[in-house]
Amino acid sequence: MTLDAPLHQDDRITAFAEHRPLLFSIAYRMLGSSADAEDVLQDAYMRWQRAKETDVRSPKDYLSTTVTRLAVDHLRSARVRREVYVGPWLPEPLVGVDANDPLAASVLAESLSTAFLVLLERLTPTQRAAFLLREVFAFEYADVARILRSTEANARQLVQRAKRHIAEGRPRFTSDARQADELSRLFLAACTTGDMQGLVSLLSDDAVAWADGGGNFAAARHPVTGTERVSRFVASVVAKWLASGDVAIEAVNGGVGLLFHAGGRLRAVMTVATDTIVGRVQGVFIQVNPDKLHDS
Repeated sequence: MTLDAPLHQDDRITAFAEHRPLLFSIAYRMLGSSADAEDVLQDAYMRWQRAKETDVRSPKDYLSTTVTRLAVDHLRSARVRREVYVGPWLPEPLVGVDANDPLAASVLAESLSTAFLVLLERLTPTQRAAFLLREVFAFEYADVARILRSTEANARQLVQRAKRHIAEGRPRFTSDARQADELSRLFLAACTTGDMQGLVSLLSDDAVAWADGGGNFAAARHPVTGTERVSRFVASVVAKWLASGDVAIEAVNGGVGLLFHAGGRLRAVMTVATDTIVGRVQGVFIQVNPDKLHDS
């Protein structure tokens, strides 16, 4: 099936702009980096400009297929780099993106969160693509199979395997965005006041804190575990931020995070993973790698 009418240059520009939010959403969730996602979109745009009309079933189909395949290839090479990454690897935060942003709108509302993007690192590039296309962006299995140059049966297997890997990493699944937001704000506010008792009461017994410095900035090279150690760690980190700059709770990755600015620049972002069933914070993610920090 091809287009009913020729695609002129202006039509191609308009079509790309129309589908850009979807394309960026796919690329960012695949790669965990807005910079890499933009590179993928640029490459996809160049291919779109050169695409033969006989190869285009529809603009959305061609563009989403191209972006997904480019992201899979990019992720395969990125995996090699991440194997020698210094300390924990965390995704690049999307500052200023709240729950109402088109980038956060999806069937799986939490799919933009730092915690969920970290879980996606458990998957192979094709599992990640299949899971996101099907479970987050609601593509039909037939379309997932075609995009990944596979069979529909294999596409189903990829999605099921991805679900199992994700479940292993997060057995307690909740999706109450309002409660998660309130719990996150309580915890981040306690960080800013140094309320140790409040921090301890809000952290789960198996809480873990990760800090990504990428070898470019001082950060914990290994995860910090346990209620007491995590509470002392985050309180100490935020106290240092307050001594040298400003902190504020703002929208990040469809939720909220604690932003640290100093010298007119964004220096760090802290986000959390919550379990709203028991009302506790399970994970704390601190991004201090300057290569991954950009204001909205």
